[in-house]
Amino acid sequence: MENHSPSLTNADLAPVPPDQRTWKAVHFASLWVGMAVCIPTYTLAAGLISQGMNWWQALGTILLGNLIVLVPILLNAHAGTRYGIPFPVLLRSSFGTVGANIPALMRAIVACGWFGIQTWIGGEAIFELITGLVDLPPAITEHKIAGLGLTPGQLVCFLFFWAIHMAIILWGMDAVRRFEVWAAPLLLIGGLVLLTWAVRASGGLSHIFANTTLVPEAGSENGPSIWKVFWPNLTAMVGFWATLSLNIPDFTRFARSQKAQVWGQVIALPASMVLVSFIGIAVSSATATVFGEVIWDPVKLLGRFESPIVVSLALLAIVLATLSTNLAANVVSPANDFSNVKPSAISFRRGAIITGIIGILILPWRLYTDLGQYIFTWLIGYGGLLGAIAGVMLVDYYLVRKGNLVVDELYQKEGRYAGINIRAMISL
Repeated sequence: MENHSPSLTNADLAPVPPDQRTWKAVHFASLWVGMAVCIPTYTLAAGLISQGMNWWQALGTILLGNLIVLVPILLNAHAGTRYGIPFPVLLRSSFGTVGANIPALMRAIVACGWFGIQTWIGGEAIFELITGLVDLPPAITEHKIAGLGLTPGQLVCFLFFWAIHMAIILWGMDAVRRFEVWAAPLLLIGGLVLLTWAVRASGGLSHIFANTTLVPEAGSENGPSIWKVFWPNLTAMVGFWATLSLNIPDFTRFARSQKAQVWGQVIALPASMVLVSFIGIAVSSATATVFGEVIWDPVKLLGRFESPIVVSLALLAIVLATLSTNLAANVVSPANDFSNVKPSAISFRRGAIITGIIGILILPWRLYTDLGQYIFTWLIGYGGLLGAIAGVMLVDYYLVRKGNLVVDELYQKEGRYAGINIRAMISL
């Protein structure tokens, strides 16, 4: 708009016009299915069970955590739909036009970490696919690069998968929407096929969940040790999607109505997370019967199959699942957040490239290696950090401003949102 300051806006940060708000409930449902169907969700129960929970306790903790995080997601989603503004612009209403950069960058750095982890997972799947089909020399598959801890083959596959992300995101948000709608049903079908294999191979669901190998001896089904791990793990489950509870306006700004975004998210988020985690538990339990050991990593599991066709299709499904999650959950928000720092120089696409570069520099394969570190250091740590940002945003929007924003002034150097809101920063 004409009265918007060039230093606070660009085509990607400007409010979405009403005629371009076309996302229906099915688009938001597809978005969550695409984000939930990924290896971290599949292996989510592994960390809980390894600490003493049984399968239904782990599944219940995952469900409860996602029902809890759904509340701030829906509350923050409202402003995006009502005003058509992205997350960093909404932050200006509570933190100020300058102060908003601090929480926006905090969110962006976390997303870069997740982007790196997911890209590493997809790249590793591609590497396993190639080595399972082609006999490569040890110099590519075994000898590790000093300082990185990766083989040349792993590094090339990681960078190749990274490049696929960059290519899609450079087409813009509409390309992300189309990709998610196309990928969601394929991912669900793939998961159900995997579950069917687990049931048949192990002799039925009753046999799968009668398998005690998933419950460590240190754990007790009704003992106090369960409660000792329940609360920190519940926090970790909430932290799993704490990022989206902040930047959900990046997507709901395109919603046709509040009803569309609410129903799409309420139906898809808890159901898809529980379903994928359930599949992970069932398949991993079946591996104890079929292979004599519990295999939580689906990429390693696929390495046990001899059919090149089965391995190829399954690993391609893993790559598709990882790509759909990463694009929506870990590239869109930081791209907007980095753009918010200097809109005149950093577009959405340039912000996405910055995200990709940081995702490489953090060496994500080191972070993902240890499941204990993954849950307690990563998820709990950033869950508490981002929860504070969400608290300030929600109190400001609902209690202080009663849901009323003057959109034009969010893009002006002078006005009620100008500068830094000291009270919000102290609260944070």
